[in-house]
Amino acid sequence: MTEQKSPPSEMIRVPAALIPVVRELSKLHREGHTIALLQGLEELMSKFDSNIDIDVAKGSKSVKQLEEKLESKLDAMTKKLELIERAISSNRYNSQPKQKRQANPYQLSPVELLALPPENLAPRLGLSPSSLAPEREKLTTKEFISWTRNRDPRGIGWEWNAKDGLYHPVK
Repeated sequence: MTEQKSPPSEMIRVPAALIPVVRELSKLHREGHTIALLQGLEELMSKFDSNIDIDVAKGSKSVKQLEEKLESKLDAMTKKLELIERAISSNRYNSQPKQKRQANPYQLSPVELLALPPENLAPRLGLSPSSLAPEREKLTTKEFISWTRNRDPRGIGWEWNAKDGLYHPVK
């Protein structure tokens, strides 16, 4: 009576994204869940193609066909990845001298802020228009600029100009 040994494991290349899945499949196989695993794969494949009738018996034609399809797809992916790796390593994408980085065409140039009346500045600082003047009056000019800078979403300080009745941005 001779004992049949299973063939030695084969090493295959797998895309990095599939490594955890392949490890889990391998673990389930080692735990003796091979038939359940193949049945699960049959269910999964049938969701992709309802005309597939897979025989999950070891060495069956369906399983071999599935293995061949997966192997050819993995080979194609491996070849594409190798081409990408070669292109990157040969600096094909970086062969031109670095040019000055162009600005994003959708990026707006900085907008210069204009002076604002109290009713426009107050909401920007998270205040009501009626609470802005008392703060301005109790603080020195320097303190008020610092106080507004701390409240402004862009960190801009604001200074009151009594002549025009507007708050002007201070850089």
